Amino acid sequence: MNTTLLIIVLLLGVVLLTLEIVALPGGIAGAFGTLLIAFGVWQTYALFGTATGTIVLLCSIALVVLLLIIMMKRKTWSRFSLNEESDSKVNQLEPDVKAGLRGVTISRLAPTGKALIDGRTMEVHAVNKFIDPDRPIEVVAVEGYRIDVVETTDKRFEN
Repeated sequence: MNTTLLIIVLLLGVVLLTLEIVALPGGIAGAFGTLLIAFGVWQTYALFGTATGTIVLLCSIALVVLLLIIMMKRKTWSRFSLNEESDSKVNQLEPDVKAGLRGVTISRLAPTGKALIDGRTMEVHAVNKFIDPDRPIEVVAVEGYRIDVVETTDKRFEN
C-alpha cells in the first residue's frame, strides 16, 4: 500500500470517528472511522514494523482526542445547532368547544389539519377519512386538546 494512501485512510478514519462523537449520531460514521483507523494501523505494522505501527497507533488516538477537545472547547458545532425556541401551542380549548359544533376545513385534514369552528381557527383530527379544504365538518368528540371531526353533508356551513 502506498504511504500517501495509508495517511489518507488514517486521517479519514480519525475525522469520521471525531464527527461521529461530536455531530453524527447513528454509529455508521464511527464504525467506518474505527475500521479505517484499524486498517491503517494494521497496514502500518505490516509495512513498516512494530515501532512505526505503535507510533501511528498512539498518534491516531492522540489526534482523535485532540480534535474532540478542539471541537468541544471552541464550540465548533454550536453554529449548526438550533438556538431558537418554539413558542407554538396546541389548541387551548375553552369550555364551549364541544361535540355538535359545526364548521369548515381550512386545510386538508390528512388526518390532522386546520378548521374554522365557531369563528376560531383550530387544529382538528378527521376521524375516519381525509377531508379536503372548504368542506363542512362537525365536531364529534373532544378529548383533552384533540378535537375529532367528521365531514357532514350540511351545505349551510360551507363558505
